[in-house]
Amino acid sequence: MTATESTPDTAGATAAGQDEGPGPGLGDSPAERATAPGYRAGRTLPLRVEAVRQLKRRRTLVMGGVLALLPFVLLVAFAVAGSPGGRNDEVTLMDTATASGANYAATCLFVSAGFLLVIPVALFCGDTVASEAGWSSLRYLLAAPVPRARLLWSKLAVALGLSAAAMVLLPLVALAVGVAAYGWGPLEIPTGGTLDAGTAARRLAVVVAYVFVSQLVTAGLAFWLSTKTDAPLGAVGGAVGLTIAGNVLDAVTALGGWRDFLPAHWQFAWADVFQPTPEWGGMIQGSAISVTYALVLFALAFRGFSRKDVVS
Repeated sequence: MTATESTPDTAGATAAGQDEGPGPGLGDSPAERATAPGYRAGRTLPLRVEAVRQLKRRRTLVMGGVLALLPFVLLVAFAVAGSPGGRNDEVTLMDTATASGANYAATCLFVSAGFLLVIPVALFCGDTVASEAGWSSLRYLLAAPVPRARLLWSKLAVALGLSAAAMVLLPLVALAVGVAAYGWGPLEIPTGGTLDAGTAARRLAVVVAYVFVSQLVTAGLAFWLSTKTDAPLGAVGGAVGLTIAGNVLDAVTALGGWRDFLPAHWQFAWADVFQPTPEWGGMIQGSAISVTYALVLFALAFRGFSRKDVVS
């Protein structure tokens, strides 16, 4: 193995046109790199540049199209099959989907929060570092030189930003489609009563924020796996698989109180917001668990990548 491959922050120095010299190579320390004329570590890999790169990728455009298309697919399904509901005594959000635009937006969130919205989060966070390794461009980024922590922060910030945009896109399109199809009116609560349109819109914003927070666990898993592998599909698939495993474990009632420590147990706690007097206890507990798991996973990703021997 050459010195180029074994030095953590200097992989690819020879390809960048620098002599390896007697020591480890380019940029032995941040202090030495900072002596280069015009070099500023904080200006490497700007967020704007990374965001433009990720937005132009085909997988970003395809995922945005899929999320924007879902409300239209459900609209066609309701038009063909008729209004939902009426099959049992228990009334759910699905049963009130066609009552108003707000009900339709809430229903779209209900049917997508459990799995569909997991995919863009896993894709954006799991593909971001692993794809650079798969393209064999990661070591050249580090040889630029982009500090490892700076590279991860830039990629994580853009990945979370795209994930948040995905969470917002779906209900916005659903609300527009629902208002066009069913009108702008109060949100009918499945358990009885209504919320005026303005209150319903604010509650929907709270729900979107909570769904994003609840998906931070998937983001953490995908990002951590992305720093461990050169295969983007492995990181994305691993995060989705582990999320599904969490949902399966939550369905095992024999676990009893242990399920309270599973992020999946609280993924639909936002339903308590659609009440005349909202209940916040479940959302607070679910947010605390999701953020805790996510912080641990992000910390593992940064710690592992700082010591990783980057050879691709």
